[in-house]
Amino acid sequence: MADSESSVSERMRADWNQRAREDAHYYVAFGSRDQAEEDFLATAADVLRSIEAQLKRMPAKANRRAWRALEIGCGPGRLVKPLSRHFGEIHGVDVSDEMIRLARERLADIPHAHFHATNGASLGLFADDSFEFIYSYAVFQHIPSRDVVLEYMREIRRVLKPGGVFHGQFNGLMHPGDTNTWSGVVFSAPDIRAFTRENGLQLLNLDGEHTQYMWTTWRRPLTAPVPSNELMPEIRRITNAYTGEPLIPQRGRHAAVSLWINNLPADCDLNNLEVLADGDAGVPVYVGPADSEGLQQVNAWLPDGARTGLVPVELRANGKPLCPPAIARVIPSGPLVPRIVSVTDGVNLVQQNATSTGLLKIQLEEVISPDSVAAAVDDQPVLHLGILRTDPRPPRHELNVELPKGLSPGNHALEIHIGRRRVLRANIVVRS
Repeated sequence: MADSESSVSERMRADWNQRAREDAHYYVAFGSRDQAEEDFLATAADVLRSIEAQLKRMPAKANRRAWRALEIGCGPGRLVKPLSRHFGEIHGVDVSDEMIRLARERLADIPHAHFHATNGASLGLFADDSFEFIYSYAVFQHIPSRDVVLEYMREIRRVLKPGGVFHGQFNGLMHPGDTNTWSGVVFSAPDIRAFTRENGLQLLNLDGEHTQYMWTTWRRPLTAPVPSNELMPEIRRITNAYTGEPLIPQRGRHAAVSLWINNLPADCDLNNLEVLADGDAGVPVYVGPADSEGLQQVNAWLPDGARTGLVPVELRANGKPLCPPAIARVIPSGPLVPRIVSVTDGVNLVQQNATSTGLLKIQLEEVISPDSVAAAVDDQPVLHLGILRTDPRPPRHELNVELPKGLSPGNHALEIHIGRRRVLRANIVVRS
């Protein structure tokens, strides 16, 4: 690596070794301090579902015992342990020697799981075309160098076998301030689209744009061209991408369509597909694997300002219509209603509606004027530590506050004010 990259690697290794020695479970899972083994492994449930769903993209009749998988940034083996059941061989790499030591201890009874300390950017210990499946979670968001992350991305392309799949998470939420080994670089959806297009990768999923947890799925195309399907693609039905119902709101969290398609050409991806509603471009975000009936799902956000009623939806590839349009039923969206999604301790995120640190992290949705938000506990104003938009679609904001000093342990009333109006209320428990 270049000197600058070597310096970044040394800084990442030192910082993550220190975090591993201090409390590896906390820094990996962002949950709570001193988690028990069972609780630590349970924090991976949602991430596991996301990763395992991508295995449907692999050949249905393939011998899974012959598959090799790789996790980038494996930490102490939280994900490798349950995912090892799907593969004949699974590897984990991490810049932290201490994390690798913990992973080897945790998975000592799984002989086909292997762990390697690396320089934090290169996958040079693996040959070209080594893996059927590669995944990564909560890793790239901690890397302070864009060049280092791009090197990882190029290495992923190199070590994937033709037909192999990568599923990983990037931070798509812009943040102020300098990067470090905790708040690392961010990548936008256009960044991911450009990288996959320029490196000959199929982009099959790009979900969570403008959020900290932006997931993307890539496939390295097969070396030999896939025989073309002579049958005409057909949109069999259109549903709401999130509810499965035939009604799609014109804006908000559920304003996305699923097109269910027969005979979708194998080379279609998010870089060459367009979804037009009433002639206006939506934003394609997902191309799914074929189901048992041969149908593939293409999801797209409706264009801003979509009209209500029976709206023609057209699917194009490389600028040309793929098939006749189909009709979506777009309905008016309901009014925005502010609500509290969750309240947790500001540090120990597994503490729901409670705090032991005097800090609270409050998730709010459908607040139009976030700058007018304030909080109080038992009618006492709290110290406002900042509000951050975490998802533009609902929209969702994260409010961080510090409670008044001297609150007694026990039950208290949390109140959220928007301007002069008290609009939301929740009960919290203060723990000593």
